[in-house]
Amino acid sequence: MHARQHATLGVSITFFVIATLFVALRFVSRIFVVRKVGLHDYLMLVAWLLDIAFSFSLFIATAHGFGLHSSDIPPENREALNKANYAFTVLYNPALMVVKTSILVFYLTLTRNNNVFRWANYVTLAVVNVAGLALTLINVFQCHPVSAAFHSTVPHGATCIDIVTLYLSSSPVNIITDLAILFLPIPILTQMRLPYKQKVILVITFGIGFFVAVVDVIRIAFLQQAAISRSLAVKSIHLQNNTAADFSWYASLSFMWSVVEVNVSVICGCVPSLKPLVSRLMPKLIRDTNDPYTSPSNNYATGENPIAVPSPAVLPNSLTASPAASPSDSNGSKPSQTRSVRSTARGQSSNAQMGILDILGQPGNAPTDTEANTHTSTSHPPNITFFDFVNMKNPESMLKLNNRESITPIALTTLLFFLWGFAYGLLDTLNTQFQTIVRLDTWHTLGLHGAYFGGYGVGPLLIGRPVLKTWGFKSTFVTGLCIYACGTLVFWPSAVLASTAAFTVSNFIVGCGLAVLETAANPFIALCGPLENSEIRLNISQGVQAIGSVKVLFKDVQDTASLVDVQWAYLGIAFFDVLLAVAFYYLPIPEASDKDLEELANRRREDNMTKVIGVPVVWLTLALGVWSQFFYVAGQEVLSDSLERFVQTANPNASLTPFSFLTIGHSVFALGRFIAAFTQWFFKPRWILMVSYIGMIVFSILAMKTTGDAAIVMVMLVYLFESGAFSIIFALSLRGTGRHTKTAAVLLTMAVSGGTFFSFAEYAAYLAHGRYSYAVLVALFAAGAIFPLYLNLVPAVKRQVDPVPNESLRRHHRRRSKPAGSGSEAGHMQREKHSHAVGDVLSWPSSLVSDPDLLPDLPMPGETHQSLSGSPRMRAGRGAKASSNESSNIGSQSSGHEGVKRVRIGEDS
Repeated sequence: MHARQHATLGVSITFFVIATLFVALRFVSRIFVVRKVGLHDYLMLVAWLLDIAFSFSLFIATAHGFGLHSSDIPPENREALNKANYAFTVLYNPALMVVKTSILVFYLTLTRNNNVFRWANYVTLAVVNVAGLALTLINVFQCHPVSAAFHSTVPHGATCIDIVTLYLSSSPVNIITDLAILFLPIPILTQMRLPYKQKVILVITFGIGFFVAVVDVIRIAFLQQAAISRSLAVKSIHLQNNTAADFSWYASLSFMWSVVEVNVSVICGCVPSLKPLVSRLMPKLIRDTNDPYTSPSNNYATGENPIAVPSPAVLPNSLTASPAASPSDSNGSKPSQTRSVRSTARGQSSNAQMGILDILGQPGNAPTDTEANTHTSTSHPPNITFFDFVNMKNPESMLKLNNRESITPIALTTLLFFLWGFAYGLLDTLNTQFQTIVRLDTWHTLGLHGAYFGGYGVGPLLIGRPVLKTWGFKSTFVTGLCIYACGTLVFWPSAVLASTAAFTVSNFIVGCGLAVLETAANPFIALCGPLENSEIRLNISQGVQAIGSVKVLFKDVQDTASLVDVQWAYLGIAFFDVLLAVAFYYLPIPEASDKDLEELANRRREDNMTKVIGVPVVWLTLALGVWSQFFYVAGQEVLSDSLERFVQTANPNASLTPFSFLTIGHSVFALGRFIAAFTQWFFKPRWILMVSYIGMIVFSILAMKTTGDAAIVMVMLVYLFESGAFSIIFALSLRGTGRHTKTAAVLLTMAVSGGTFFSFAEYAAYLAHGRYSYAVLVALFAAGAIFPLYLNLVPAVKRQVDPVPNESLRRHHRRRSKPAGSGSEAGHMQREKHSHAVGDVLSWPSSLVSDPDLLPDLPMPGETHQSLSGSPRMRAGRGAKASSNESSNIGSQSSGHEGVKRVRIGEDS
């Protein structure tokens, strides 16, 4: 036998034997130690039976020449080889499906109190079984008619799906479910209170599933190598005749890794169930004699104390039993011990430790194994946690943070901005290359681009809003990252199949995931810190996003093989997304409740509720903001989609390529956002937005009227002026929306879907009128400019949207007393002089440099109580203080923003 036959057969037999040993030990543990066999055990037995048939089909195929070149296989062996290969391909997905189902059913036994964990399990179960069934049917009917799969050559009139291509196309499903199974138990495990050795054991037990994902990646690498090798040989990935492409030689190692994957999955699924057996045979391996909490001298470890955790058979009943019927009472325990037992049970229930005891080695009905027990109680000396970073202090509301305190959460969230900027630039570049490779016309390319923005019309409303309203910003970040990871993995079948439909679906899922991210990220940046700096923060973060979108990758992707090779970049992005989602799960991300948002908005209630044409100004501002955002994004995407075509038309002999000009344009766009953030320190955002729209319209017109390099410069200036508009529109439109802020953020994010449609209109105009198609661009920017006109011409709107210093829910400290002679009249005149709605163009000073003399005295917490028992002098001054406070309250009721304006933040902002 040749080398590939030796390797294929030897490795496959080794892993099959090891998997069989683990299955046998699992049932020894469950039958003779735990004395209980569950549904997940029976499912693993079915998976092992499928694994026998699956592995032996490869053994038989190898015996008939699989792993040899087609020319070396005897003709009489070909039919038997094809039948064995057919059985192998049909059994692969069912074997994996049942193994993963067994693991997920086992996960359901870990806790019955965590609804989110259970629903995540159910969703993963559905994906595993629906995808597994669909892929199994595809493999069964891979040839039409089915009998064609057994012939050495495909008969005339029959068609067959290339099995290597099919395996590569289905890889995203396996990767996604592998990652889900790997990370699903993490929230449960990290809440457990365990000694050190138990922590290590759990990490090894559940972390071993990582090897399944590693094996799957290795298998994909060999599949890709087979696909590319055959592509180079026959100049096509789509093959209708396996033998003509030397199938047995190219696919042998990838089939071998498929056997390894299934058997490693079986091994990983059996490992947790071996813990009771190991604790019975080798208790010292489980018990750490150096651990003061598990050593024999410690009553908590040896089980001598009646506070020990009951067995799983007793524990659920003890949770629901009445105090009179508790086990502690029946055993005559002391009242203090009884309370400790009940407290322990309650604590374990809240920490989701109940079902996990089955893994930790506590036999269900067998005699108590004190050596393997893990005992925890409320009277346990330390408060041991699985990882120290899990018990992080809940952060303060983002509406109470000053500038310094908001730096860390904003920096973490800005990483997400870079991520979706990178995704946008990556997909936009690949769309162009994909068009060249599969010979798409411009209409289909615009359709690929529109699919990405179509996700913005669906994701925020159907996914983003429910998650954001129910669970908050952190959960929305995690959800968006997971959807984004799924979308990047769907790129694989589109690359392997060179399928426009699959690539469109990939773009749509990525757009949907990034839309969910943006639903939370933009309002998070706008709200995290003093509100007068919202536009500045958002423009800086959006500037980082624009840096990520600069298109420097994949410009050399010119054929199908190199397109398939790009999948590794997508795999890296997917893994990074998942790891980032796990990190965000544990990071102390501040939140903003609807109640806090409403309280902050009510401080300027009069400004927000002033009616314009019969509508409260805050809602009119939001409606026109959504309108402006829709047309602004539409214009932005029309410019991006048409730039390369515009450059070729305006200056065919340009020294740089159109792709280079596109990169320059996005670099100017990124720089412009930082410039916009800087100018907002000095000018009011509504004026900057007005200037931006004027520049967009003027230079779009000039781009049509000029030629050569001058026209290209005009387009670059359009990029510059449009750069800061998105952030300003978003932040201004959110002002004063109160408890509806998150819904407003959803509407503004959905407005990004404006990038879906108008590129088609511009291209149609280009076919008819050439460079004058930019009249569409001018019309879009003109429609969006209604918003800044409204902001700058309606006085009530100015009062509603202009920044107010120190606008936050922060607890304010009392400042020093005012100097003599600074009476209420002088303070009133000074406030009128510095009103935030006066000065028009110049921005009100931010909280970093705000004037402390404008702010009143505020009592410190507890000072009122102290004054009741204070000196007569203090009591005498109390009436004057009350009068001053009453007059201040009256003033704040007459103008909500002035009430905020008179408050001083005693800490550095």
